[in-house]
Amino acid sequence: MQPEVGAILEGKVSGVTKFGAFVNLPDGKSGLVHISEIANTYVSDISQYVSVGQTVKVKVIGINGDKINLSIKRTEESVPEQRRRPERAHQPRPEAKPAQPAGQVAEPTGDQAFEDKLKQFMKESDSRIAGNPMYADRGRSRRRK
Repeated sequence: MQPEVGAILEGKVSGVTKFGAFVNLPDGKSGLVHISEIANTYVSDISQYVSVGQTVKVKVIGINGDKINLSIKRTEESVPEQRRRPERAHQPRPEAKPAQPAGQVAEPTGDQAFEDKLKQFMKESDSRIAGNPMYADRGRSRRRK
C-alpha cells in the first residue's frame, strides 16, 4: 500500500549519504530525506543528526512514481511557528516636521553638521585624487602604441 502525502510514519534509517538519508518505511518501501529536510538549521554533516539503524519519525511530503520524498523537520509541530517572521518591538514613529515655507532657511541640525563634514571630505578627496598620477591620465588612452 502506497503511503499518502502528509502521512507521518516511523521508519529506520537504512543509509546515510552526503545529500540525504534513506529510510525504510513500515510497508516495505523506502524513501529519501533530503539534507534540506533533516533539521530546521543548516546541516553540513547528516551523520550528526541521524545514523544507520536509528528509528526516526518522518512525514511524506511527496510521491513521484516509486520515489517517496520524506521530511524529518516537518514532523515537529513547531515548524509553522518558526517560519513566521519574528515580531518586532513596537517603536513609535518619529513625528514628521512641518515643511519649510519657500524662501526660509531651516535652522542647522545634526544633519547639517553631517553635510558640512561630507563637503569637507569631498574637497579633500578630490584634491588627493588630483595629486595621484594614476588619475592624472584620465583623458588619455592607457594603451601604448
